[in-house]
Amino acid sequence: MKHIDQSLIHAIRRFNRFYTNILGLLDQHMLDSEFSLSEARVLYEIGHTENCTAKKLIEELSIDPGYLSRIIKRFEKHNFIYRIQSTEDGRLFYLHLTETGITILARLDAVSDQQVYQMVDSLAEQSREKLAGSMKNIETILEGSSASEEKVIIRSELKAGDVGWLIHLHGWIYAKECGYNAMFEGYVCKTFYEFFEKYSPDKDRFWFAEAEGEIIGAIAVVGQTTDKAQLRWFILHPRFRGIGLGRTLFQEAILYCKKKAYKQVFLATTQDQQTAIQMYCKAGFRKVAAHESDAWGKKLIEEIYELDLA
Repeated sequence: MKHIDQSLIHAIRRFNRFYTNILGLLDQHMLDSEFSLSEARVLYEIGHTENCTAKKLIEELSIDPGYLSRIIKRFEKHNFIYRIQSTEDGRLFYLHLTETGITILARLDAVSDQQVYQMVDSLAEQSREKLAGSMKNIETILEGSSASEEKVIIRSELKAGDVGWLIHLHGWIYAKECGYNAMFEGYVCKTFYEFFEKYSPDKDRFWFAEAEGEIIGAIAVVGQTTDKAQLRWFILHPRFRGIGLGRTLFQEAILYCKKKAYKQVFLATTQDQQTAIQMYCKAGFRKVAAHESDAWGKKLIEEIYELDLA
């Protein structure tokens, strides 16, 4: 069996106990109605599932077939649902809500919405967004969803807080993958400070890749002269590599340089970034200089690559 840190197991069990209590509070209203929690969930699934069948309900809710059969019969008796026989398979029946069922479901949904509202009403907007993002992350990780299934948007608008995210990404990723220390993070901060002293939206441009409201990648073009630009702060979260997102950001930056009529683009990297270097070389960049540097928090070979556009 693969070794798993006991602290992780304890953290998950602690969260499970906490969240079970939260769910108990949110579902309490079901006990005050004519529906059990299972009945309410069956009603919800029938109302929100296209071509809903008893088989789908069993798979989705992991409910005992006999118990589900009794719920369906009760719902039919009280005119909450009705069945329509499939024209392709006479053994198959599709379940639908009646007008009465729709009204009841709307009432249950409204009560549930109100309870959630009361739970998060006192939270600051940033905390609400963080809560929703964390829940989505848990769902994505435990379901085994890949980054390619997540909705990623790319924007160029520079917003407050964006640079903070980029500094964090650089510090975290390079420490994890390359062993860089806090000096590197300080170096990144310095580069942004120097950049904003001369920032001009007419010559400088960012591209931010976002997933679930969080920046997971970026690249920037910094105009150095009327003829020359620099590619900077090219970063991508490890979970979003291998889906073509890095290449898309890179191509957007090069296309922008061409539109702005820059004659040459250059970038600085280190010798250990071979995957990125291969992409640069494939795009036509050539190495023009190399020297030892400790500006990144450790002694490295810094390399300069250039691409002629004219």
